[in-house]
Amino acid sequence: MNILLSAGFVLCWSSGFIGAKLGTGTASAVTILTWRFIPLAVVLLAVAAARRAWRGLTAHELARQALIGALSQSGYLLTVYEAIRLGVSSGTTALIDGTQPLIVAVLSGPLLGRPVARRQWLGLCLGVTGVAIVTAADAAARTGVVWWAYLVPFAGMLSLVTATFVQGRSRAEVPPEVSLTVHCTVSALLFTTLALSTGAVVPPAAPEFWGAVAWLVALPTFGGYGLYWVMLRRSGVTEVNTLMFLIAPVTAVWGALMFGEPFGVRTAIGLATALAAVVVVRAERTRAAAPRCVTARSVRPSPAERGRA
Repeated sequence: MNILLSAGFVLCWSSGFIGAKLGTGTASAVTILTWRFIPLAVVLLAVAAARRAWRGLTAHELARQALIGALSQSGYLLTVYEAIRLGVSSGTTALIDGTQPLIVAVLSGPLLGRPVARRQWLGLCLGVTGVAIVTAADAAARTGVVWWAYLVPFAGMLSLVTATFVQGRSRAEVPPEVSLTVHCTVSALLFTTLALSTGAVVPPAAPEFWGAVAWLVALPTFGGYGLYWVMLRRSGVTEVNTLMFLIAPVTAVWGALMFGEPFGVRTAIGLATALAAVVVVRAERTRAAAPRCVTARSVRPSPAERGRA
């Protein structure tokens, strides 16, 4: 089941970058995101009310989930869409966002009490190297893209990493469907407010726009984002975030086939280096977890793991 969930997560999350490319060709990022989340919020709120899903959710946890939604959806997605609109390829954007496991692995020690092993540090270095190679190749193959456009996805990656740690420190068991409802509602309110203030709330009549919206609602939101929190609960922070490195190769190949985005030798080398980072980090996690399976005491989850939702 974990293998099937992982494969579905990678494909659905990758589809978000492709959908962003489709959408930014018809309207601004704020317009697309506004109309992506308004229908989502309406449907999810209606379902949650019918099922009385809010029972037992305290005001404190509701506020925490609202903060997580603002970081993991609003902040993250706005930067992704803006980077692609500015000309950064979907594959490069995906790889920059895929550096999440590097940051998570480094910060998991001081924040969650999980030390970083030497092999994990090697994986971190390999991942950074892969990102640098792919970013340089993308910048060399494209003209008219400002240099700071490549910094925009880093801001989104840090926003999602922050949301992951806020969630990881929670001790409340919040069902994924409840957290998804809160996150989408917060995003709908934030993007609608931003769209109204910038005059970007009116959607274009082009069918391509609504096709992109439908794509973004079905695949990356329900599929990718929903699976992200389900797997976070099942597998843990570092395990889930290492899958982010697999999203970049899928997105790069997808973008090259669908949009003719650059995919040369240097891009392939950079992606291979990033994949090597995944192998190293996951191998270390497997090696470190094996001795803990010997005793009953060793397999009990930590307080952070018990509280992860």
